[in-house]
Amino acid sequence: MLRLVGWLYGRIINLRNSLYERGVFKSHSLGARTISIGNITVGGTGKTPLVAYVAEILADAGEKVCILTRGYGSESSGRVLVSDGKGVLVDAREGGDEPVELARKLIGKAVVVADADRVSAAAWAREHFDLTVFVLDDAFQHRRAKRDLDIVCIDATDPFGGSDVLPAGRLREPVSNVARADAIVITRSDLVSSTDHLVNKLREIDPDTPIFKGTSKLRSPKDPPAAKVFAFCGIGNPQSFLSVLTRGGFDVGGDRAFGDHHRYTQNDISEIESDAKLASCDLLVTTAKDAVKLDGLVFEMPLLVAEVETVIDDPDGFRDLVLSV
Repeated sequence: MLRLVGWLYGRIINLRNSLYERGVFKSHSLGARTISIGNITVGGTGKTPLVAYVAEILADAGEKVCILTRGYGSESSGRVLVSDGKGVLVDAREGGDEPVELARKLIGKAVVVADADRVSAAAWAREHFDLTVFVLDDAFQHRRAKRDLDIVCIDATDPFGGSDVLPAGRLREPVSNVARADAIVITRSDLVSSTDHLVNKLREIDPDTPIFKGTSKLRSPKDPPAAKVFAFCGIGNPQSFLSVLTRGGFDVGGDRAFGDHHRYTQNDISEIESDAKLASCDLLVTTAKDAVKLDGLVFEMPLLVAEVETVIDDPDGFRDLVLSV
């Protein structure tokens, strides 16, 4: 039954895409150069570090960057200015965990606005800030906003989410629609033995789309602690975080995973610390995405925040592509 529903949902998505391509549904210019970064599946694909990476490339080249994100997890139903480019203005409860994470990473480099309506948000941002480029976070399916460059992330460890469209699988739309992308980044490519089969599959869909391979590494801390750590997180792919820690030299004695976008309570922290003590760990470690939701909570054990960054196999080629728009 689920596969039938997924098939019907895929047909509806393809009809919607066709209406955009035929001009029946309109795409709107945001009034500045626009780069979209999205994915073909639900769940974590390593997209947020890539958004930060692209924003840094643009900012370092002298562009005035605004990130437009839908603000998933925010308790606000309207537009939220998460960062004015100089500082972070809201917490994760108001702005959403990923927008606040991006804002903290990109102080001095990007304005961050959370709003489900990216077209309206772009017009507002242009009125209030001197901008030259928009970066759309999670917008491959948000076709109301025109873009000059469409980048899609595909997770090497689970590229197509079971190959079925929602709700039978994790695909947001049929795999063939990857052909709409201007470039593909295969994330977490270092966590599989080979990406050859995936690259061949993508080449069958579109032989001309540039394909880059991305890996994740610790941005900080550069040196792993000597103590045994207990890792916890609430992200789409917790195993990827554990793998980054292990490859970064961390001695992970135990871990606990919560659901994606989990909102932490003091009771959660007490249980985490209890599990850590049982595992003979002296230090807690979590992700930057989780850290933005821990403000105001009390820890008895020391907590380390591990920031992850994206490394592209062809950084010069990728930079040229980003700046080509």
